[in-house]
Amino acid sequence: MKTTMMKKGGVALALAMSAMLTGCATAPKTLYQWDGYQPQVYQYLKGESPEQQIAEMEKSLALISAKGNSVPPGFHAHLGMLYSITGKPDQVATQFEDEKKLFPESSAYMDFLLGKLKKGEKL
Repeated sequence: MKTTMMKKGGVALALAMSAMLTGCATAPKTLYQWDGYQPQVYQYLKGESPEQQIAEMEKSLALISAKGNSVPPGFHAHLGMLYSITGKPDQVATQFEDEKKLFPESSAYMDFLLGKLKKGEKL
């Protein structure tokens, strides 16, 4: 009888301890830092000025880099498209090349856009 009570007490103690430890767990680090990217895409769709969006995205890029985090897929491509709207082809190419380096799966599309850029076509 005494051993049964001790076993029940031990199980209850083990459950309480595991519940406490689970509550102290930290959230896993995310793969990408989205810092302002999603709101900027929304602002683009709403028609906000490209210069304002570029400034915000460059600020986000600096913050993400300073923290040692990675930008999400499409970040450099979107920034490149904003540069194309403002007539800055050198910066467009740089952003598209960065997108290709970080996300090789985007290479075909980035190459397509770079080809249009070299021909002077609208993106």
